[in-house]
Amino acid sequence: MHARLVRSAAVALSVAGTLAWAPAASALSSEPTPSASAAPAEAPAPEAGGVEITKNDPEGQTLPGASFLLLDPAGQEAGSGKTDARGRLAFPDLEPGVYRLKETASGSPLHGVVADQDVIITPGATTRLTITDPFKAATVLLQAKDDKTGQLLPGATVDIGTGTSTLLTLTTGPKGTASGELPVTSRKTQFWVKEIKAPAGYDLYKPSKTFTAGPGAPVTVTVTNAKKATAPKPDASEKPTQKPTPSPSSPGTPSSGTSGGTLPAEVRPTPDTDSSSVAAAPIGDSAPTGSLARTGADATPWLIGGAAVLIAGGGGSLLLARRNRPSTRVDGSTDR
Repeated sequence: MHARLVRSAAVALSVAGTLAWAPAASALSSEPTPSASAAPAEAPAPEAGGVEITKNDPEGQTLPGASFLLLDPAGQEAGSGKTDARGRLAFPDLEPGVYRLKETASGSPLHGVVADQDVIITPGATTRLTITDPFKAATVLLQAKDDKTGQLLPGATVDIGTGTSTLLTLTTGPKGTASGELPVTSRKTQFWVKEIKAPAGYDLYKPSKTFTAGPGAPVTVTVTNAKKATAPKPDASEKPTQKPTPSPSSPGTPSSGTSGGTLPAEVRPTPDTDSSSVAAAPIGDSAPTGSLARTGADATPWLIGGAAVLIAGGGGSLLLARRNRPSTRVDGSTDR
């Protein structure tokens, strides 16, 4: 009997132990095991885009050999290259965004490069750009010269332009020259030059002359000026080479050396004086009562000549007076 009870307890314990373990095992097996198929799917990558460049000049000609550099939105190089024989260059397979395009060389000695620019790349599209390289400026050397000696003249101001537009104004410096850069729009561009201010002491160069300049080429422009016409100034140091010639006195007119037109006492005729005594009167010892003004020339020969004329005239008058004077007779009557 006792043994039967022991066996029953052992069976009960084994059953109880089984019952106690079973729930624990079932609880663990009920949790689902994660699988790879349950992971979220990745978003598809955006479609790539690109940029294509066509390069030419202001006259429409294509420019091969131009170098470009393309930078991505982070500033890193995304591509570089040169235009082909048709002036084209392409950068494909670019992620969408804003890129920076730089022209590093024009590939031509006549052309310059354009400024940097932004390029927007859109998904699945090619951005096409036409880039025009400008012509290089011409270098102008201005000279102002004397039209006779060729001497370079400072202070000349000129305007240079094309059509109705003034593009450059230059003024010659102390060496008589000036330089500047002149923009050109073709391989041979015609310009005009006009002087607006002449050098000191010179006349303005009024004609408007023309010249031709090419891209990147030096050109020399020359204007000539004539000196202003001025009347010669007399030299104060020069002395007159000829002596003034006094005018001779008229017959019967007293010389300017006598006062009041009165003859000297030695040659003045009197009614009682014989003509022979008048003619024999000494002249060299007589002294005039007046004096001549000093004229810078010796007036003695003129005085002698004037006195001789006066003496001759006085003698003639005396003879005529003596002939016409009536003679008195003893009886008091007169003969005529």
